[in-house]
Amino acid sequence: MIEVDHLVKKFGDFTAVADLSFLVERGQVMGFLGPNGAGKSTTMKMITGFLRPSSGTARIMGLDIGGDMLAAQRHFGYLPEGARAWPDMTPRALLQFIARIRDLDKAAARAAEGRAI
Repeated sequence: MIEVDHLVKKFGDFTAVADLSFLVERGQVMGFLGPNGAGKSTTMKMITGFLRPSSGTARIMGLDIGGDMLAAQRHFGYLPEGARAWPDMTPRALLQFIARIRDLDKAAARAAEGRAI
C-alpha cells in the first residue's frame, strides 16, 4: 500500500532524511517516533507529495507520488500537523469541508470519511 525506497531529503548541506526504505502493507498500522528534527514530518510530506525528495521514490498503491501525484493522492487522506481549522471544527467537519471545496461526489466523500474516522 505504501512503499518507500531510498528516500532522501537534503536542505542545502543538511540531510533531513537519509536513505529511508520501508513497506506498509494493507491493514498494517505504522507510526513514526522520534525527537524533534528527526525527519518524521519531512518524510510524510515527501510520501504525500507536498515536498519533492532529493532522491528516492514513494509509491501509494503502486503509483509513484512523483510521477502520478494526483492519482496516488486519490488513495489516501493526509492531515498535516499544521492544518488550519477553526477552533471549534472537529476532524470530521474538517474532512467534510475539504470534500466540499474539492467538489468530491457526496457518496464518495461519505465513504472516504467513514474510512478515515
